[in-house]
Amino acid sequence: MKKILLMSIVLAVLTACDSNQFHVEGTVEGATDSTALVLEQSSNGQWVIVDSIVVGKDGKFSVSAPAPNVPNIYQLRCGNQAICFPIDSLDHLTIQAKLPNFAYDYTISGSEHAEQVMKIDKEAMQFAGGKGTAAEFQAWKDQLSRQIVADPGGIVAYYTINKYIDGKPLFDPLNDNDLRIIGAVANSFNSFHPNDPRTEYMVKKFTEDMRRHRAATAPRDTIYADEASLIDIKLQDYHGKEYSLSKVATENRVVLLNFTAYAAEAAPQLNKIFNDIYQAYHSRGLAIYQVSLDQDNVAWRQAAENLPWITVFEPKSIDSPVVGAYAVNSLATTFIISGGDIVARVEDPTKLKAAVAKYL
Repeated sequence: MKKILLMSIVLAVLTACDSNQFHVEGTVEGATDSTALVLEQSSNGQWVIVDSIVVGKDGKFSVSAPAPNVPNIYQLRCGNQAICFPIDSLDHLTIQAKLPNFAYDYTISGSEHAEQVMKIDKEAMQFAGGKGTAAEFQAWKDQLSRQIVADPGGIVAYYTINKYIDGKPLFDPLNDNDLRIIGAVANSFNSFHPNDPRTEYMVKKFTEDMRRHRAATAPRDTIYADEASLIDIKLQDYHGKEYSLSKVATENRVVLLNFTAYAAEAAPQLNKIFNDIYQAYHSRGLAIYQVSLDQDNVAWRQAAENLPWITVFEPKSIDSPVVGAYAVNSLATTFIISGGDIVARVEDPTKLKAAVAKYL
């Protein structure tokens, strides 16, 4: 009876340990019984070995590792070639690869985010070595930018802005638009994932990128100062009514101008903060002018129908001139308008209520 009880405890412990692991399995066509694979984990630009295995005679392999506390990037390396993929907790991925082109000739299944990363990497291969035209490359980057802005706090966004092609960053901080995208990811992590190990790295990286950008480019008239003149915005709300930001500013003591993406994971949490502020200060002359930069109007329309403040849609998304005019580097970015002028720029939503109270 004691042996049975002991065996049950051991099995329970082994099962519990296995249940806290992620799994990667698959087949490497063309492998031999001496082909080795190395599983590595990303640590803010450095690769740390997690495990190594030898492929079976039939080319099959299987490797498991402790599930990460937050989503992270891993790679499976064969020699000097590697396949990258994100892992979110207890993922179970399947990789089918072929030698000798291990890093190019492969497929991943089992995770939507892993499949997105695979798609990005395979698209990047089409431009490696100078292939493709400049227009095609820019069109691809514009598409990636829209995807990032839709979910700047996601693991795929983090992976994309840290990707290199031919030794050069895919998103170059010396480029205005690229820097804005990098900032969107850094600020989203800082606002909504403060305990993520990548957050401090991203904030430091963006700060350094900003210094490099300002040192390399001529000064521009942007709204980074505490006070700046208001640039008008005229967009339509859910019912098709056009709202002028300057008019709203003259009719209210304080206006919160917010740029957001309703399709982003953090949008509901952000709107809860705005609702708290609106309910507290609307009767004292506060208005909210919220600009949707979503790729399409579906998520915006669903949210706008139920929100009590002004919500307008910008059909040009991040390509809108107002995004550049207001130097929006992250979503969500909020400006406080008082007396017809911008008096503050607030990146951290948790500090917004206290900032608004100063002007009411």
